[in-house]
Amino acid sequence: MSKTDTKNAKNKPLADEGTGATNKPLKMIFESNNLLQELCGRHDSNLQQIEESLAVQLVSRGNQLSIFGQKDQVEKAQIVLEDLYELLESGMPVSAPQVDAALRVTDGLINSRLRPSDLMNSDAVLNTPNKKVTPRSVQQHLYVTALNSNSLTIGLGPAGTGKTYLATAYAVNLLINKKIKKIILTRPVVEAGESLGFLPGTLEEKVDPYLRPFFDALDEMLGVEKVAEYREKNIIEIAPLAYMRGRTLSDCCMILDEAQNTSTVQIKMFLTRLGEGSRMVITGDLSQIDLKHGIRSGLKDAVEVLEGLNDIEVVRFSDADVVRHNLVSRIVQAYDERDRQMNMGLSE
Repeated sequence: MSKTDTKNAKNKPLADEGTGATNKPLKMIFESNNLLQELCGRHDSNLQQIEESLAVQLVSRGNQLSIFGQKDQVEKAQIVLEDLYELLESGMPVSAPQVDAALRVTDGLINSRLRPSDLMNSDAVLNTPNKKVTPRSVQQHLYVTALNSNSLTIGLGPAGTGKTYLATAYAVNLLINKKIKKIILTRPVVEAGESLGFLPGTLEEKVDPYLRPFFDALDEMLGVEKVAEYREKNIIEIAPLAYMRGRTLSDCCMILDEAQNTSTVQIKMFLTRLGEGSRMVITGDLSQIDLKHGIRSGLKDAVEVLEGLNDIEVVRFSDADVVRHNLVSRIVQAYDERDRQMNMGLSE
């Protein structure tokens, strides 16, 4: 923390009173060398990540870090380092995902009173057996908060924003904490027109290719063997949307992915499956509707009808929230810009 900060306490980093201008480094002093080493990362990998993102230079010497660069970028780097250090003090690990999250959060909150540590706290962490899942953007934090606060949460936005991954982590967290007894994962199988009979194998084998994102996330959080065990015991159920009809499901978490490809009848059917003690998450991207021409998206309809109702929250992501490889965000932006220009051309 800065020397001028009234909350300065033992083991908190202290920033020199310098201006942080380009020709004068801002120095941060840390009392715990062990935590400073963790902050720097293996072979200074965390520092390199911050340098590349903010175009600053970080020099570590003893228990000090010096930050060189443009004043506004130096200030961002200081906030990121302070908050990552605070996470380490609280016992949370700091590696590439946490650094990325702090960088994204700092960039989104630089003009507000909030800090990355306000959003990356233990209340926002989704604990699963194999890993702790933390929000990596402001919108992801709002999404996790919505999941924890509502019976129905709808996540809208492009691929790579963490909608499905965080929903799966949330469901696993509920399951291991015995707040639910079952996880149900479903998705409209648009490519097969909800008619899977021509595909070989059992029902689950027919549906598996369409639900691979769920499996990847579950394997990462629970482990392959535990996922197989839960599926065998029907604690984790995989089903195409068409097979949800006629059921009322209690004490479970139901996740409907790719909901932009549901019809209005399908999504209404799914919404009315909600039973006592259950939570429901619906995710989708309204810019990627694959329905036949003339069929209205059930997701779009549901948002219009349900948004604003008590115990229901809609969280919207943008390409700025893409947390996959940095190139994914640029790809999304490039396509959005191309579509915008095409739409402008059509309107002229």
